[in-house]
Amino acid sequence: MTVKHLSVEYNKVNERGTFSPGDIIFGRVTVVTSKETKVQCFLVRAKGKAEVTWCEQEGQTTVVHRDKKKYFYFEHIILQDKKKGDGSEIIGPGRNVYPFTFEIPNTDMPSSYEGKWGKITYNLRAKLTQSIWLVYKTKTEFPFLTKSDFPFASKSEMIIVGLKEQQCATRISFFGSGKVTMNVTSEKMGVKQGEAVGVSVEVLNDSVRIVTPKFYLCEKQTFVAKSKRTVHTNDILFGTGDSVPAQTSRTITKVLSIPPQLPLTFFNCCMMKLEYRLKVTLDVPLARDPEIKLPLVILLGSPKPHQQKPKRSIWFRKLPG
Repeated sequence: MTVKHLSVEYNKVNERGTFSPGDIIFGRVTVVTSKETKVQCFLVRAKGKAEVTWCEQEGQTTVVHRDKKKYFYFEHIILQDKKKGDGSEIIGPGRNVYPFTFEIPNTDMPSSYEGKWGKITYNLRAKLTQSIWLVYKTKTEFPFLTKSDFPFASKSEMIIVGLKEQQCATRISFFGSGKVTMNVTSEKMGVKQGEAVGVSVEVLNDSVRIVTPKFYLCEKQTFVAKSKRTVHTNDILFGTGDSVPAQTSRTITKVLSIPPQLPLTFFNCCMMKLEYRLKVTLDVPLARDPEIKLPLVILLGSPKPHQQKPKRSIWFRKLPG
């Protein structure tokens, strides 16, 4: 094995470390060889794609639902044996670096995302083929950020009304011991990553039970494969408010901080979408807990450097024997 190391890297184009439609990727493939090496083909590829996969039990049969969509695919040949005999397919001994560039199409594409049953990825792959039995591969993913201001809106909508408006909802629940009224108010529907939003719940407890409000961030992931659809939900507990004794009323306010790395709300992918809700429940002993959900749209926050995953550099070692 004369090829000892193979890696593919790229240069950042902004503070976030992300790429968007229309950007140019400047990168390089590095290969280290122990001696002069002849190759059949040496190339680098850039690809953007979305894919979903999940299983369902239908009677005694397990059915796999799968679909994928390719956003772009480019290939650049670094070296290729065309039987010319001019030495163009030869890699010299030591460290060799081959630069390349790819221009990302300037079209609407969803941001990088990984959910329960699907993911949207953008990556670079290098492949060096010496023979049908000797092939070396390496890859690295690059973070992609959509240019769409409203990836959660339909294409017919130019703006979203109400992102900065206050939201309110009321629920009245009846128990054998009386009724409980819950009024929930949030400062706004659109919240940026890393931002805080105030949520208030007014509880009028006309029952003989003690009730306790709880605050949640609800995540809803929807996946579609052809005509099939599945949903994955997850509730993140933000906190618990003060209890409201029987026959009293109280207003509890919580300031909820949105995690800075929380994925953005999006709808601009035909196979998956991501939505959020603010949920407030009342913990009522020996009864079904009443709840109120308010829509929440997670918007892009202030720039933060992207924590790049370690690049997949591969060192090859000759096996004994």
